[in-house]
Amino acid sequence: SLNAAGAKPGMQLHNAYGYGIFTGGLGLHYGAEKLGMSVLPISGGMTARQVDLIMDFKPEVICCSPSYALTIAEEFAKRGISADEISLKYAVLGSEPWTELIRHHVEERLGVHATNIYGLSEIIGPGVSMEDFEEKGGAYIWEDHFYPEILDPITKEPLPYGEEGVLVITTLTKKAMPLLRYWTNDITSLYYDENAKRTMVKMKPILGRADDMLIVRGVNVYPSQIEEAFSHIKGVVPNYYLTPIQKEQMCVALDIDVEIDDEWVASENLNKNSDEYLNFVGNFGKNIENEIKKRVGITTKVKIHTQDSLPKCEGGKINRILKTK
Repeated sequence: SLNAAGAKPGMQLHNAYGYGIFTGGLGLHYGAEKLGMSVLPISGGMTARQVDLIMDFKPEVICCSPSYALTIAEEFAKRGISADEISLKYAVLGSEPWTELIRHHVEERLGVHATNIYGLSEIIGPGVSMEDFEEKGGAYIWEDHFYPEILDPITKEPLPYGEEGVLVITTLTKKAMPLLRYWTNDITSLYYDENAKRTMVKMKPILGRADDMLIVRGVNVYPSQIEEAFSHIKGVVPNYYLTPIQKEQMCVALDIDVEIDDEWVASENLNKNSDEYLNFVGNFGKNIENEIKKRVGITTKVKIHTQDSLPKCEGGKINRILKTK
């Protein structure tokens, strides 16, 4: 998996995954050593120290969650360190669903190829599937070790290639605790790409977990779908939170908190105390609401926040869904 991400023997891996009771840190650590890399076992958190160590040791590869990669990138930006001054070339990101918007921000701000790694503790930890850094967009499942299927979340019946459902995995080479059709609860689909570098099956990006799904006035919605709907709008920062609105035991709408890019606002030469600025921000929020309505089919109320004002990931996974109102 690391090799598919661009890593090579002799490179250094800055490992910002947790080294506690979590397979991410140790799994990637030993995988990197087997590939012939040296490992900086940093673990998560203490973002300022993360940046200090990257500047000191100059690793070529970093691994962490996508949301934490954005947090690290923001720390570099605060120090005035540009992407071409950072030694990193490849970012191996996983443990939570993420979108092309996040990939774009990570690659632009860190100057890396950002690829998705997928795994789960019950199967092996990281390395069940991996994107290739030259292809991206879909992750190879290593079929010599894992047999994947997609099942209907309700009937539990197998679905054909290309249809979305719950990924289940059967281990083929695991000895200590082999698993048969393990229910991952992750929503995705499988497909073969005739033009790909490898012949193994690919999985599309995870939409979300089956238990993360929101039903808003009868419409099934995952957080990643919301982000995808507004990701192309200029000025959006990929840091957002969803708050379901309940009425009579039914979710009737979503409140969404989104950050706006400060540099983009500054380029418009608007006085933040003026009515013009308030109208500008109001229209920005309306554009997001309209795109979500058009692409997802649900009603939302968007509140715009200045950049860096919403909580950031400080290592580990991030939960985009706040408590129900």
